[in-house]
Amino acid sequence: MNQRGTVRIETERLILRRCAADDAEAAFRNWTSDERVTKYLRWQTHKDIETTRNCLANWVKNYERDDFYQWTIELKELGEPIGTISVVAQDERLNIVDIGYCIGSRWWNQGLTSEAFAAIIPFFFEEVGVNRIEARHDTDNPNSGRVMRKCGLQYEGTLRQADCNNRGVVDVCICALLKEDWENRGTVLHK
Repeated sequence: MNQRGTVRIETERLILRRCAADDAEAAFRNWTSDERVTKYLRWQTHKDIETTRNCLANWVKNYERDDFYQWTIELKELGEPIGTISVVAQDERLNIVDIGYCIGSRWWNQGLTSEAFAAIIPFFFEEVGVNRIEARHDTDNPNSGRVMRKCGLQYEGTLRQADCNNRGVVDVCICALLKEDWENRGTVLHK
């Protein structure tokens, strides 16, 4: 892979950018303190802004690495971050990235997460040289799966008791998109 690090990407409604230390208040207000957001995630709801500050400081430090991908999702009309999208795991030997995302519940069902995910797909295939983009979701969180399928990822199966989140040990659905399918997307039908 040709690691590039977290680069700025713009869409019609969003700016995907590196987080900054001064994003902490908006992050805490908009998603890190929202138990609806963290219900299906691996990290705990932030009970205080200091936890969010520490998390963001860690991300800022990790931007020194060219294999670190952590975007803040900024809504242009609001001018502040409303969530994140990131690589939560990667395998350089197989050229695979595993994508995770979250967005404040006030912005659910508006197509914003799908817009952010769709924006990073060409970056990973064309610039980083990834062959496979995958994501997983708790079987009880079908809305996350809809985001994946809307972006062209195909459902590949369900792994029983294969992940752990704030609900405990859970079954997860695996979805993925191969570079060859993305390149031939005009001829490939996604269900």
